Amino acid sequence: MTLSKKRLLVLAIATGSPLALASQTDSNGFIEDGRLDFLTRNLYWNHDRKNGAEDRREWGQGFRLDYRSGYSRGTVGFGVDASAYAALKLDGGRGYSNAVMMPDDGNGGTEREASSAGAAVKLRISATELKYGNNLRPYNPVFAAADARLVPGTATGLHLTSNELEGLSLEAAHLTAAKDFNSTNGDDDFHAAYAGVSTSTVNFLGGSYVVNDRFSFSLYGSEFEDIWRQYYANANYVYPINENQSLTFDFNLYKTDDEGRKLAGDIDTTAYSLAAAWSVGAHTFKLAYQKNEGDTPFDYLGLGPGTFHDSIYLANSSQIVDFNGPNEKSWGLFYDLELSRYGVPGLSIGARYIKGSDVDGSKMDAMSPYNYYGDKGSEEHWERGFDIRYAVQQGSARGLSFRLRQATHRIGNGASDISSDQVRLIVEYPYQIF
Repeated sequence: MTLSKKRLLVLAIATGSPLALASQTDSNGFIEDGRLDFLTRNLYWNHDRKNGAEDRREWGQGFRLDYRSGYSRGTVGFGVDASAYAALKLDGGRGYSNAVMMPDDGNGGTEREASSAGAAVKLRISATELKYGNNLRPYNPVFAAADARLVPGTATGLHLTSNELEGLSLEAAHLTAAKDFNSTNGDDDFHAAYAGVSTSTVNFLGGSYVVNDRFSFSLYGSEFEDIWRQYYANANYVYPINENQSLTFDFNLYKTDDEGRKLAGDIDTTAYSLAAAWSVGAHTFKLAYQKNEGDTPFDYLGLGPGTFHDSIYLANSSQIVDFNGPNEKSWGLFYDLELSRYGVPGLSIGARYIKGSDVDGSKMDAMSPYNYYGDKGSEEHWERGFDIRYAVQQGSARGLSFRLRQATHRIGNGASDISSDQVRLIVEYPYQIF
């Protein structure tokens, strides 16, 4: 997660936005507070993999319909959330490996079209909400179901959120099944993305506290049953220099230990990152350092075999690679430009360069599912890329957005990954029906 996204979450809580601090006392009724949102997303994905590896190229169209009811009036309010998803393959095949957007058809290819639906019942007391269903989308440092393909990943289970105290946001969940972003099966397991092993149960607990408009921190813990227990801490501080300049410091820490039957083998890793960003007018310059102390990689959530979701908040996690190998350290340089300051509202540009070194997988157990990393010094690699975004700000097309993401990755021995180039083009249009 980028610094800018974190600050938006912090400000939402600090300023008491309705999303962050909604209370049952504000309820106008089940129907009266309901809303229906429609989202259409067009995604082109081109992953040019080097050294003879099969390329991945797909183009698809996704549709999402989200209904969120209000809450019935009274001390305890009841409501329901429901969603319908559809995905169409516009192009793909012809010798390419295509399992990025669409479900596997069982014959070496992918389906031409796919659809699914999900729902959750919910109740609210004061500013505490409990949901149960198969359409949950938690998004936090230890369990973040990604929404970066045609449709989002979802989970089944219980999800509790609470905002009873100003500035304090708490959540907990007991999850028992998953549906990946390229699947229609809502009964899949949760995966350790890098290890490739799975579990049927995930629990997490955590929260964030906004001390003031400058300082915030977060603490989370999770258990992937029989795989790992993972703990997370974050501190974010903004130092205003003047009205036009500020410094932002962001620290992230993960501690992961094996658990239960240890399906991913022995795990004892401490991964952390520290980023410092200088914002001056429309420009933001950021320097980040990241380190994984442990003989296995830092691993995180997958909702299906071979997919990677978003629960890695380390500063140098990037478009193609995460720079999270065993004992790996990395440095990242980032630049962002908001062109609204120059008369083009809605347009932003970002660029980055990250270099990783000291990957050493020689000390892990020979039977470890992570035993595909090279020896010390053999896997130096780097990634560079850019990100251009534009969103229409007014008129009938307001909210229509275009995003172009490009990344180039080069690695030495190709043991744990390969050199590749990737381009993604995303066009979205959200519309609130009522």
